[in-house]
Amino acid sequence: MTTRILGIDPGLTRCGIGLIELGASRKVSLVYVDTLRSDQAADLTVRVGKIGLEIERLIELHRPDVIAIERVFSQQNVSTVMGTAQISGAVLMLAHKHSVPMVMYTPTQVKAAVTGSGRADKAQVGFMVAKILGLNEVPKPADAADSLAIAICHAWRAPAASESTNLTSAQKAWLEAERAATAKK
Repeated sequence: MTTRILGIDPGLTRCGIGLIELGASRKVSLVYVDTLRSDQAADLTVRVGKIGLEIERLIELHRPDVIAIERVFSQQNVSTVMGTAQISGAVLMLAHKHSVPMVMYTPTQVKAAVTGSGRADKAQVGFMVAKILGLNEVPKPADAADSLAIAICHAWRAPAASESTNLTSAQKAWLEAERAATAKK
């Protein structure tokens, strides 16, 4: 049985979309990747609407089992945070409309899941995404690679993973570290 995971790196100008399948033994494979764009000169409703409608089309076409999205986090650039939050809101509504579970991950969680370090740079994340998915090159632009990293993060961190008997030793260690961190809170 496979699980389809739609990873979204939300953004108003560029929104990364990556769809993977999670199969036996936690193996992931690429199904689709793209970067949706909107014109910065267009009205906000047009920009959010355009990206939202395209994401909805992809949900209807590919029927993901879950949507994983990067959690909005504080940045110096307020306009970037607002655009990210607006697209995240549209995706939340679409997840509800189409009855698709949705989970959010911080950039640090995504980097740690894919590279082993929460401080990895974009080049390291892109390199590992390509390696994990068996791609000859890193998906471009970085938003596309980031969306796949978000989907991979969910694939390897999902609650179902804790019930699996097919975990690698690294995945088992990761789950134990997460449980220990959660217990300390």
